[in-house]
Amino acid sequence: MAEPAVGVSPYWELTFDADGDPDAGRRDRLLAGVARHGVRDLIVFAHGWNNDRSGATRLYDGFFAPIPRLAPRARVGYVGVVWPSMRFSDEPIPDFPRAVAAEMPRRPVLDKDTRHALLETFPGRATVIDQLARLLDQQPREEAELEEFGRLVRLLVDVVPPGPQALFAADTLCEGVPQDSPDLFAGSTAAVCEDFARALTHLESPDGTPDGAASFSLPNPWEGAHELLRQATYYAMKRRAGTVGERGLGRVVGQLAARSPGVRVHLVGHSFGARLVSFALRGLPEGVRTVKSVTLLQGAFSHYAFASRLPHDARAGGVLEGQHNRIDGPLVCCHSRHDSALSTMYPLASRMAGDARGVGAPDLGRMLGAQWGAMGHDGVQAVPGTTSYDLADALRAELPASGCVNVDAAAVVRRGGPPAGAHSDIVHRELAQLVLAAGRIR
Repeated sequence: MAEPAVGVSPYWELTFDADGDPDAGRRDRLLAGVARHGVRDLIVFAHGWNNDRSGATRLYDGFFAPIPRLAPRARVGYVGVVWPSMRFSDEPIPDFPRAVAAEMPRRPVLDKDTRHALLETFPGRATVIDQLARLLDQQPREEAELEEFGRLVRLLVDVVPPGPQALFAADTLCEGVPQDSPDLFAGSTAAVCEDFARALTHLESPDGTPDGAASFSLPNPWEGAHELLRQATYYAMKRRAGTVGERGLGRVVGQLAARSPGVRVHLVGHSFGARLVSFALRGLPEGVRTVKSVTLLQGAFSHYAFASRLPHDARAGGVLEGQHNRIDGPLVCCHSRHDSALSTMYPLASRMAGDARGVGAPDLGRMLGAQWGAMGHDGVQAVPGTTSYDLADALRAELPASGCVNVDAAAVVRRGGPPAGAHSDIVHRELAQLVLAAGRIR
């Protein structure tokens, strides 16, 4: 199968299934092609939520485009990771074609594109998806129907299977505390839907507070139900990203190191793709030191993932504790205050995993506190020696040769409407330049 057309060369696509198994043909072409093309620096990019291969290809084409001009003498190769995730089609993405965006229905209807994506992402769940769509279309007033919606969502995403894969769903581990399947709905589904609906109203108002007619009406709980489905789906994608990273990408990087030990690998991930490349560090064979940098763009996982101890719980540490030490170079984490998906929805969704027990109504300021923050909102936390820059300073400075580095990218990661905000606004020359700086690619 031919590689998709992108504007850089050499380029390889590396495809994984939900269990982390690679397409063997594409993997073998990558392993052989890197040596044949004399690649010295290999940039491996993993997308976040996405609907299809073509969307991933557009992302990679746009992000990689400036690199040949920024590093004209470097012998760079490019890899686009494709893994089974999904994006709800009503999420605005910067530079998305206006004609298509205009056709997107307003929440909370489950449009045909999203239904198709759900069917592809959760095979064998067609009946459940049809029932969810019917409830969103009808929006019955009875609270019992919201509870039924919650039951169906839980059936759709399923529970975490027992064994090692359970670790991929949580970003923190407590010593002596069993890691059971997450409680997707710690309390009333109706109450959770109301919280999500209020948060959406907050995000959609110009100044972050309801105004105009919205201030005189109650938020529609079915908009919150639609968001509940979105967040539960993302929870499943979060779990899958860890699996693909550790069982898939980490092993392939190890195979590449055995075959071409002189190739310097640079991992880049957006959103759950940031979680994927981070878990790839856990999957590296012992002694492999070919990963020279990791750059996380709006990472959709806990900012404590690399910590050895949590400030609010001495028994707990990050599920990736110490894994940044497996990089022969820095781990650079970009974050932006304009990312609503991570600044508002991520803390709210944490209650579904049982991580936010005791949180009441969505006091957004309190919920954005340290305990439930995401990498892409405020960077790596509780890792000693972490340094911080704004983007302009990071591009002028010589970045540290190791350890964690936080970069405030809000100067460029700033465009996008609710509910995700600027979460997908990552195709910028400055961020490509940051990847080169992190990897010392010249």
